[in-house]
Order: sequence, then C-alpha cells, then structure tokens
Amino acid sequence: MLNFDPAGLERILREQLNRRGVNAESIHHVVTALLETSLRGVDSHGITLFPHYCRAVDAGRINKNPKLTILKRHPSTALLEADHAFGHHAGSVAIEVAMQLANQTGIGVVSVKNSTHFGAAAYFGLQASRKGYIAFSFTNADSLVKAFGSDRVFFGTNPICFTVPMKNEEPLCLDMATSQVSWNKVKLHRMKKESIPSDWGFGADGKPTTDPEAVKSLNPIGQYKGYGLGMMVEILCSLLAGGPFALGLIPMFTRIEEKRSISHFFMVLDIRRFRSLGSFLNDLEIMVQQARSLSTLEGTMGVMIPGDPEKRVFRERFLRGIPIDEWVYKDFLSISEDFSKALKP
Repeated sequence: MLNFDPAGLERILREQLNRRGVNAESIHHVVTALLETSLRGVDSHGITLFPHYCRAVDAGRINKNPKLTILKRHPSTALLEADHAFGHHAGSVAIEVAMQLANQTGIGVVSVKNSTHFGAAAYFGLQASRKGYIAFSFTNADSLVKAFGSDRVFFGTNPICFTVPMKNEEPLCLDMATSQVSWNKVKLHRMKKESIPSDWGFGADGKPTTDPEAVKSLNPIGQYKGYGLGMMVEILCSLLAGGPFALGLIPMFTRIEEKRSISHFFMVLDIRRFRSLGSFLNDLEIMVQQARSLSTLEGTMGVMIPGDPEKRVFRERFLRGIPIDEWVYKDFLSISEDFSKALKP
C-alpha cells in the first residue's frame, strides 16, 4: 500500500485541472472535495475518482468553464442551471445560495439541473453546518439498484446526507447511499479481485452473488425501505429540477463523451429561527455524550454517532497520508507521471 502526501497531491491535482483549462472555482471545489473525502476515509468518492474526472473533461462531458445561472428565485427556493459543471462546483454554489435564503426566511431549498457527478454529498452539508446550519444534500444517480420485487435495476444509489453543527468538534454527518453499498465500492473490490458480502449485490438472474465481477445490480438498504427512499431522492432531485430520471440517466463510467444532466437537491435550516444556537448545541452535546457513553458490546468499537468513524480516520490520514492501492496509483500515472512526486517517502 502506497500513501499520498495530501499537500503534494493537492498541488498536482490543481496543476492537472489547470492544464486542462478548468476554471479556478471548479478546481478549488473539486480538489478540496476529493481530498477532504479521502482524508475522511470515504475512498469510493475521494481521490480515486480523479482520473475518471480528467477523462470526462477531456471527452467533453464536463464543462470546464460553465455559466451557472439562477433560473428561478423566490424567498425560500431557487433553481440553479449548472451548465454541466463539475458537480462539486455546482453543489457548492447551490448550498451557498441555500444559506442565503435561510438567512432571509429560515429555510433555503435549492434544486440543481444539468450537473455532473458531485462526489460525496457530505462535502456540501458540511460547508453549511460548519457555519451553524442544519443541512440536507441529495443527488440522483444512474440506475444501479435493484427495484424491490424485481430482478431489474431502476433507481440509482441516490444518497441522503444530513449534517448538524456541533459545539466543539466537526459537524454530525450522516451520509449514506440508499443501497447497501455504493457502486464504486463494488468496483474497488473488482480491481482488488476480492469477493464481496452476499448482501451487497445481485447477478443477472437477480440472485445474490459474492463475485464482484458478476454484480449487475445493488441491494437497496432495508429492502422496500431503501427502494422507497431512493424514489424520494429521485423525486426531490430530478422531478423538481425537470431533469432525466432513473433509467433515463447516462451511466457514469460509459458513454463518457455524453453529458449526464444529473440533478441535486439541497435544503438548509437556520436553527436560530427555532431557538438560540447556543442552547441547541448544548442539548445536542448532551445527547451525543449520552449516546457515546452507552455500554459497549464485546468486539465492537462502542457506540458512535454519524461521522465519528470519519473523524477518527481524518486524524490518522492527516498525519500518515492518504493510502492508495497499486492499481489506483497506476491509473493516476496514466494521467500524469507527476503523481509519483506526491508519494510519501
């Protein structure tokens, strides 16, 4: 296992996007999002995606210099045209607009159309919660999750992210797919040639499989519950924005020259419209302390709250670097040999 030095890697990531003519704001959000996500241990949505993003830019799928436009704006809502920008850029603009709206009315809801893959939903919610807001972040995705009761896919992994500010630490952060795992996680096991748990995915016959190469669809969490949550996210994202939905979305890793028109949904709540921020944070701290102090089952790491595992990994990786598999490292080198300079000694 190799390790990238975060500072050295950041410089080269920026250089590679700059050489491709990507605008400065997109570069900032793409690089910041990927590094933060990998440092938090969410490898499926972190730096491993960078070579794919470069190919998508080169193929013309991602707009290097988009014109992001607010098509509709009302006291609490807005519709953002992303112009096929990097999703990290479009989502960051949207969450900022949502905070502005929440400042005015207590709630801000922004729908985004014609975007691209935005990485980890947590990146956007954390931006808002670090400033004292409760935030929700959703996106639709290409059809990879088996519909409950069928042997066919319909909805995507359609993640749900919920973030809340905390008193003396990084925000509480629940960021989960509505499938048992993300497709990128299955892809990682394919590359490593490792078997997967039998509850991750299904083969072409709609039956569970432990062979990552045979996976054709993913398992929704909680069976019909995950299927229902996936539909909820799809409605809030694609139907509100007027974008393509479910089977109408272009796959992420194929037909890379075609634009995907991904849709996102963001909602921000101003806690101060309900009570003082200080008293809210004090009560949340008490709740969290009580949960974390519950008796621990043998063989477990104890009771945690959403985001605790990522906080632990962040502290470790910030010092030791971001681990990278050999096959992923080769993918980086196929983009540029300069990435060899970012390895920790």
